[in-house]
Amino acid sequence: MDFETLIEPAAILPALRATSKKQVLQELAEKAATLTGLPEREVFETILQREKLGSTGVGNGIAIPHGKLQALDHIVGVFARLTRPVDFDALDDQPVDLVFLLLAPEGSGADHLKALSKVARLLRDRDTVANIRDAHDAGSLYALMTSVSAQNAA
Repeated sequence: MDFETLIEPAAILPALRATSKKQVLQELAEKAATLTGLPEREVFETILQREKLGSTGVGNGIAIPHGKLQALDHIVGVFARLTRPVDFDALDDQPVDLVFLLLAPEGSGADHLKALSKVARLLRDRDTVANIRDAHDAGSLYALMTSVSAQNAA
């Protein structure tokens, strides 16, 4: 699974202004709804329900909210770099400034887990994360994510 199949340039929000975890999730749900044609409320409720099971804030300022939607036919990613970190109830109690939303079809099983793993691997690399934090626009962020992912696959 290539990173290019998980996200497209239009799905990158390089400077999202949000003041809370809920607002971040709402903004990501809105973008995902625009990209997929699914109802925004359905997307938001799906990721909110998953978040209630435990925070998807994985540490180091990173969160990977995710969920499965029956009406979806392929895995969709939305990435946001926040202008200011927000409390996300992360495992390390640190605020989050990088958020990668993953949505998968209801029956995706192993593909959903592979996509989560790929995103986690990308965002685990300190140099990559530093470069992501320094990038200025959606095109640069997309190029960085897809080139690093391709290098890691080689």
